[in-house]
Amino acid sequence: MSIQGKIIKISGPAVIADGMTGARMFDIVHVGKATLIGEIIRLDGDTAFIQVYEDTSGLYLGEPVESLGSPLTVELGPGLLSSIFDGIQRPLESVAAQTGDFIARGVHTEALDHQKKWPFTPSVKVGERVGPGETIGTVQETEQLVHRILVPPDTQGKIKEIRSGSFTVTETVATLEGGKTLALSHRWPVKLARPYKQKLEPKEPFVTGQRIFDCLFPIAMGGNASIPGGFGSGKTVAEQTLAKFANADVIVYVGCGERGNEMTEVLTEFPHLDDPKTGGALMNRTILVVNTSNMPVAAREASVYTGMTLAEYYRDMGYDVALMADSTSRWAEALREISSRLEEMPGEEGFPTYLSTRLANFYERSGRVITQGKEERIGSVTVVGAVSPPGGDFSEPVTQSSMRIIGALWALDSNLAYRRHFPSVNWNRSYTLYDGLLKKWYEDNISPEWTRNRKRMFELIQKDTQLQEIVQLVGPDALQDSERLILEFGRMIREDFLQQNAFSPVDGSCPLKKQHLMLSTLLQFYALGEAAIQRGAHIEEITELPMKEAVDRMKEIPLHEYETKITSIREEMEKQFRALGRVQVVS
Repeated sequence: MSIQGKIIKISGPAVIADGMTGARMFDIVHVGKATLIGEIIRLDGDTAFIQVYEDTSGLYLGEPVESLGSPLTVELGPGLLSSIFDGIQRPLESVAAQTGDFIARGVHTEALDHQKKWPFTPSVKVGERVGPGETIGTVQETEQLVHRILVPPDTQGKIKEIRSGSFTVTETVATLEGGKTLALSHRWPVKLARPYKQKLEPKEPFVTGQRIFDCLFPIAMGGNASIPGGFGSGKTVAEQTLAKFANADVIVYVGCGERGNEMTEVLTEFPHLDDPKTGGALMNRTILVVNTSNMPVAAREASVYTGMTLAEYYRDMGYDVALMADSTSRWAEALREISSRLEEMPGEEGFPTYLSTRLANFYERSGRVITQGKEERIGSVTVVGAVSPPGGDFSEPVTQSSMRIIGALWALDSNLAYRRHFPSVNWNRSYTLYDGLLKKWYEDNISPEWTRNRKRMFELIQKDTQLQEIVQLVGPDALQDSERLILEFGRMIREDFLQQNAFSPVDGSCPLKKQHLMLSTLLQFYALGEAAIQRGAHIEEITELPMKEAVDRMKEIPLHEYETKITSIREEMEKQFRALGRVQVVS
């Protein structure tokens, strides 16, 4: 039985209706004669406060409001991969077919294609008991990815009947004793985290292929990170690079409140990108959730939850999922606008007082877990959220609230971006809390020297930062040769190691073993240079060594030959350094 009230107040995306006795918090409602989609976010007696996910222009007082009796849910099943949705999981391709280039109000369309048939292969038998998260069969969703059909988290029972063949996502494929039916798809509320059996300690790295992230500020598989940066500092490119090269099975990219031209680039570029992991199209393992800055703010607020629920669904199948949220600042601005329309008490800079709680609830849904079900499946959701602080001010509330929650901070620097240094991560402001947890993995799988080399590099680039301040006052010629060698090493680290071309077919992604060899070679160059200076060599002799150009160009060595070439570079480097500093200085 539906509950119907009427509108008594309209304030932008916020609508207030009375006569809603019996309605529940977070219920989805149809607002007005145009049946706009909204969600109840506060109840006071029989008065409901509703955030509307569509433009409320043209609504008037007295129009009907009907509660559907269920919260905002997403449809989960085969066909999600390679899809492009808006913030409330309306497929943009289907919407465009109905309304043209712009989304009309009151459009209702199914998230998944209900006509397409999928070949289903059962994996359980009649009489077998299944519980939440159990796999009852599989569907080959793409060439590379098998879609496991899961028992919904709130369902269990004994299989009475199960069929094989081709089915649509809504057709019954299994029946449980008691009459409960299972299809290839099911629905789940976006604001309710999907359950799991056990959360695991993050001990494996989320490999990005970007040297500054993997080597200096790594995050764990199932961890979370934030990328704050001012306008033009490269947040979107950084997230797109992570989406392309990270070691995740599935990518969920949420464009939350970004400019239309940026999202247009994503929508036009992603379908044409080749997947370096599988050799196919990158879209075959990607889901895009698009909500541009000119779309209604309430849908922007819902988009991150929609993306997270889709990510958790593939995690429950045992896959590693990367969720890119671009950006959480626009999401927080949507919260602020809705909060002000509801006349709530504002917090710092007008943001609602519950901003930190909402951010924490979002980021805490990341993790590496043992999923529900009898079979041992381990899946993960790794979250990377971009933050767009006004004017690049990291003291603003969204950045500060994120920093209290996340495990790694990749702080982008506009000055580095203006100098064309990308990724423009400021290594003095960034940090990671995962390095201790990942230490054993790196030493066991890459090199026992990984941690020592990383520590030594940090020591030297900190000395370089201190010497740069002195150079600004007195110039480099006033420094000793040993100090000028540190400056040269700092330049090489910045330009030859940390700087990376995201569009280069060779340097776009760098495997961990190549990163280790490159860093070891640069540290060896410094150690040999230090020894040569002690023997009497001059800094100019060191910087003019013939092999130094080969060291500077290590990142351009193709993947199939970097081990042999870097090994030969190191041998030649030792030979040329041995020839330095042999001449005795006569006073």
